[in-house]
Amino acid sequence: MSSTAGQVIKCKAAVAWEAGKPLVIEEVELAPPQANEVRMKILFTALCHTDVYFWEAKGQTPMFPRIFGHEAGGIVESVGEGVTELKPGDHVLPIFTGECGKCSHCNSEESNMCDTLRINTERGVLLNDGKTRFSKNGQPIYHFLGTSTFSEYTIAHVGCVAKINPAAPLDKVCVLSCGVSTGMGATLNVAKPKKGQTVAVFGLGAVGLAACEGARMAGAGKIIGVDLNPDRFNEAKKFGVTDFVNPKDHDKPVQEVIAEMTNGGVDRAVECTGSFQAMISAFECVHDGWGVAVLVGVPNKDDAFKTHPLNFLNERTLKGTFFGNYKPRTDIPSQVEKYMKKELQLEKFITHSVPFSEINKAFDYMLKGESIRCIIRMDA
Repeated sequence: MSSTAGQVIKCKAAVAWEAGKPLVIEEVELAPPQANEVRMKILFTALCHTDVYFWEAKGQTPMFPRIFGHEAGGIVESVGEGVTELKPGDHVLPIFTGECGKCSHCNSEESNMCDTLRINTERGVLLNDGKTRFSKNGQPIYHFLGTSTFSEYTIAHVGCVAKINPAAPLDKVCVLSCGVSTGMGATLNVAKPKKGQTVAVFGLGAVGLAACEGARMAGAGKIIGVDLNPDRFNEAKKFGVTDFVNPKDHDKPVQEVIAEMTNGGVDRAVECTGSFQAMISAFECVHDGWGVAVLVGVPNKDDAFKTHPLNFLNERTLKGTFFGNYKPRTDIPSQVEKYMKKELQLEKFITHSVPFSEINKAFDYMLKGESIRCIIRMDA
């Protein structure tokens, strides 16, 4: 076991004290892992738009102070009682959702939505005892998505920790723990385009580009990128996008534009914006008879989806997905192996890198729309 096993660790963490205010690097205390928990040393973490959304706290109940972060790679420092799958020294990716291995979802080949460990954005404590493991001068600091990787050390439930090949570079494969897997899996696991088919992807942020990458890997004949920001089109070419549509350039609904481009509609569409208008467009732009649309983006709570029932009766299919239908512990290690075999390209998703002391720069890059993924180096 580690020399620090069973002890409180003092470490640096980027603490969000207030909504929308710059994170502050603080020395915090991290308690030992309890039953079914794993304490990890984080080596690299990345900033995801979900971190920014909850840091801004514009659409949900504010919960501060809090340590954000959920895309990361690290090494197990110690484990709690009952943890047999992991040991100190293992290389791991903490994941914002989990796999208990026992519930009906985990036992289903069709679902990855674990009853016990599925994502919960409102929970700022750990499951074991409903308390935080982080504190500063006795004041509890809330967790985020059960991972809180903007810290030199963190704790997660063992079901949310994927053991990976120790030879894999953590500064690259850490992006598989959220956005890249979400978009790529939406295409490969849910839309399932056949070689030569046409795919439209709505939204060319990190998740959308990952969906494009999935279409490229599947051998799609044409990949249409749809976005309101023309600055994204050039970058998207690296991910296999062959055609671009900006809805603002047309005086008719974008689904009609796409149908005209593709002789009646695309074979597959993947929506990655969270806009309910884009969701409707994605569904209505697929070809009747066999078209499949997949929803990935998270809508606002009051949004409603409206389309004519004939669109279903004419044999179009609408599906939703969560984390690309990947089971965290079962499937993510094999995605790491795809990267190691050069079947999957991750470097092109990583546009920036900053030392931990400059983590607020990562927020600036994302808010300005300059970054796909910014890697934060924890030892720098």
